[in-house]
Amino acid sequence: MRKSSVAIVYNEPTPSRYDATGEEKAVLGVLSAVTAVKSSLLALGYDATLVPLTPLEPLREKLASLDVELVFNLFEGFCGQPETEALVPEYLDTLGLPFTGCPAEVLRSALDKARVKNRLKAAGIPTPAFQLLNPQTVDSFQLNYPCIVKPHREDASHGISGESLVNDPASLSRQVRLVSDAYGGDALVEEFVGGREFNATALGDTEDTVLPISEIVYFLPPTMSRILTFAAKWEPDSPYFQGTKVVCPADISPDEREHIAETVLATFHLIGCRGYARVDMRMDEAGRLNVIEVNPNPDISPDTGAARQASAAGMTYTEFVEKLVQLALEREYHDTKDSPHAAQRQACPDAAPAQYPRVQAL
Repeated sequence: MRKSSVAIVYNEPTPSRYDATGEEKAVLGVLSAVTAVKSSLLALGYDATLVPLTPLEPLREKLASLDVELVFNLFEGFCGQPETEALVPEYLDTLGLPFTGCPAEVLRSALDKARVKNRLKAAGIPTPAFQLLNPQTVDSFQLNYPCIVKPHREDASHGISGESLVNDPASLSRQVRLVSDAYGGDALVEEFVGGREFNATALGDTEDTVLPISEIVYFLPPTMSRILTFAAKWEPDSPYFQGTKVVCPADISPDEREHIAETVLATFHLIGCRGYARVDMRMDEAGRLNVIEVNPNPDISPDTGAARQASAAGMTYTEFVEKLVQLALEREYHDTKDSPHAAQRQACPDAAPAQYPRVQAL
């Protein structure tokens, strides 16, 4: 039986504002995922074509010209313009082309960290207290130190360094100005919770699964902030990278595993995620689990968290890619206007779940 033709759509790395901050490595990371996904699709018998996108060509017209049955969406936004990530699924929806990962409204919503945190709070899902501040409003600070200062609308740990953890007004003002100047707009300032740190990837459409949970473990000197910095993710020679390790599956009790998985799925549903998404969490001093961030369509390069968790669940990388394709095709099959599943997905996106759902955690 002939398998589908698939276009692997991604952002071709180009010079951007990240070059000035020394963060171009995160932009180049997409190429690793592109290579691995293409290899896997070919191994599965798909006809796979690479489709790099740049801001110099009309995006909708290029997508409309695709003669394929499925788009594997690895587009992370044009370089230095994370807000453009939602354009590809938005256009693909209008063209009627099925695609992997989350829909446009989810990518657009999740990029706004403050909006996500407000929705978590309204749903009763714990998340650290926060404020949006800029150099002109920093005197209105009302939180408790220590705090972490990060860009309001970025991902991939852009703008996060050891200095992002602040303990006094002078360091707060310095970091807010740095973030505001480098990334524009307000900085997100949130109270730091310093307990155990976890993340997990959810896969789902009509049925949901939480892959094995990872714990971020820090082996850093007391003088270094125990946070997941840009260097910890992208700079192998840095002390942060070498002193930050991932344990997967995490060494946790069955009750902790269930609670974390339920929190991941509650968050996944609340934000409206589909296909795959990663939820980052941290415990506070009292052991209460807080959701720090939601990452729809996270990096799936072979050496990243989602792939590591899939491996811990017993999947090869190729099987993981096949699962993402199956989820996209499943969504296409079920999204009809008279489908109960479609009606459920079209419910108010800001509605809170009545309770944390039960979930299969591998």
